[in-house]
Formats: sequence, C-alpha cells, structure tokens
Amino acid sequence: MAAKGKTAAEKIRWTITPIPEGLALLARSSAGLRLVYLGQDRGDLVSKLQRDFAGTTLERDDVAFAQAAVVLSALAAGRPAPGAKDLPLDVAGSDFQRQVWGALAQIPPGQTRSYGQIAAAIGHPGAARAVGSACAANPVPIIVPCHRAVASDGSLGGYSGGLEIKRALLAAEGSPMAGAKA
Repeated sequence: MAAKGKTAAEKIRWTITPIPEGLALLARSSAGLRLVYLGQDRGDLVSKLQRDFAGTTLERDDVAFAQAAVVLSALAAGRPAPGAKDLPLDVAGSDFQRQVWGALAQIPPGQTRSYGQIAAAIGHPGAARAVGSACAANPVPIIVPCHRAVASDGSLGGYSGGLEIKRALLAAEGSPMAGAKA
C-alpha cells in the first residue's frame, strides 16, 4: 500500500547523507521534501522507507539532493544553512500540526520553548500534549526543528529520532538544554 493519501504511481526520490548525529535519509516527491528519517544504520533507514512507501516507485538520487543534504548537515551541526527556507516541502499534516511546525520554525537556534509555550503561541493554550503529538508527527525533523520543543518541567521530553539525537542537536546549537534530564 502506498503512503497515506498518495498513489502507487507516485515516484519518491531519496538519498542518505551523514550528519553529526549519524545518518539522515531524505525523500522527496515531485513537489518537495517529503520526509527525513534519522538513524545509525543505512539498511534500517532504507527498510523503513520501503515499508512506509510500499508499492511506490522509489529511486535513489544523490545528485538531486545535493543542496538539501548540505542544508540538513549544516542545521544538524548547528551552523547557519543558507537556502534552508527555500527548500520546497511536501508534508502532510492537519491545520493544527502545520501551526505547530510553523511555530517551531520560528524558534531561533540554541533556544527552546516548552510544549505549553508553543501551544499558547499558536492560540491553543492548554494543548501542550497535542503540541507534543504534532512534534512527534513532524515528517521533516531538523528542517522543522522539533528538537527545540521541551517539557515544562525542565526535561527534554520526547523525540522521534531518540533523546540522544535531540541532545546532540541542542548541543550543536549551543542550547543550555543539551544537558537537561531525559
């Protein structure tokens, strides 16, 4: 079965690039960057892509991803990434998720916001848990910096790529939260 809401005739191009925290698999449709998977093992990343896009034409294309790979690597290393705002995205999400992802994109590198602060910023005070769920559903981590969302109790909260990667991303940005408890 093809990915939710997509047809089997769709073509997904992908590549794997090293980042300081391990590896990232980037995949895009003809409309833009669709997803970023984080991990340590190439085989696991490719298997996940094949599972999630079963029945879809998958084509490795390292050349087409040169700019996106440079942007992602720079962001993961905590460096400025000219061109990051110009990357076309093709991400599916509810209106609420898109509001959360937009708010995350406004948090400067090295800074964090609690899930509750993000909820309040988008006009949904009291929706901290829903913000956490939207962060977990973020299909393009690092590009949309969900690692900058933390729990109000001073802990890191969760992260789809694992807390060690979240901690490393925050440390690369110089965030004091990098040393926070899990």
